[in-house]
Amino acid sequence: MARTIVITGGTSGIGLALARHHTGRGDRVVAVGSGEAGGRRLRAEVPEATFVRADLSSVRQTRELVARLCATYPVIDALVLAAFRFNPARVETGEGFEHTFALYVLNRWLMAEGLRGPLENAPEPVIVNLCGAGRGGRIHWDDLQLENGYRGLTATMQGARASELLGAAHVSTRTKYVLYNPVFVATGLHEPFRQPLRALVRVASAAFAQPVRKAVPPIAALVDRPPAAPLTAWKKGEPVGLTVDRAQARRFEQTVRAMVRA
Repeated sequence: MARTIVITGGTSGIGLALARHHTGRGDRVVAVGSGEAGGRRLRAEVPEATFVRADLSSVRQTRELVARLCATYPVIDALVLAAFRFNPARVETGEGFEHTFALYVLNRWLMAEGLRGPLENAPEPVIVNLCGAGRGGRIHWDDLQLENGYRGLTATMQGARASELLGAAHVSTRTKYVLYNPVFVATGLHEPFRQPLRALVRVASAAFAQPVRKAVPPIAALVDRPPAAPLTAWKKGEPVGLTVDRAQARRFEQTVRAMVRA
């Protein structure tokens, strides 16, 4: 029986490669992206996949997306959270959230919580959160939106730590939660930067980044055969240990829930 796999950020980079891999395996893939250009790319390269357009940095559009997915797919076998954009300068969404926090934290929590029902209906459900697990970021409790002294790396590292906390807070008797750090992958990281930094990042990516084709197999393996433990963390296909304070995880989830008024 064909599985249903939802991939956010599924029209480029690792998400697109996963869509190609799983449709090739006969799975039903629903790829979510923010732009029609990505949709055209998906239809050209992976015509078997279904494209759904949504601005994942928007709480409202994410809620609408979740409602549509729940109505269309009563069973979802895997949710892959891959949508991400590095912002060198601070960007604020129309809803007043710092963009990295909205996309990397709020959206991923809303997707995981909102699709809980269809996931629990699957035989072996799994959530795979592509993040910087194990990199040592921290939560800026007094300035979650980084209004003072924003730095792109700081926002990214806070998002990585947030993924760890929200993964620990995701309580389920059946759905496995996987934190996966692919490390440095050639997925167009240079694009948000201005010259001359853009050229330097492009050169570094060409020299040191892992090709997407090599990054995909270990992620796909975790979708195909979810780990037995409720929460696991991986780095380039190898398991890594995590130290997560459960009280802090509950506090952070409560904070996120209040921010989106869930």
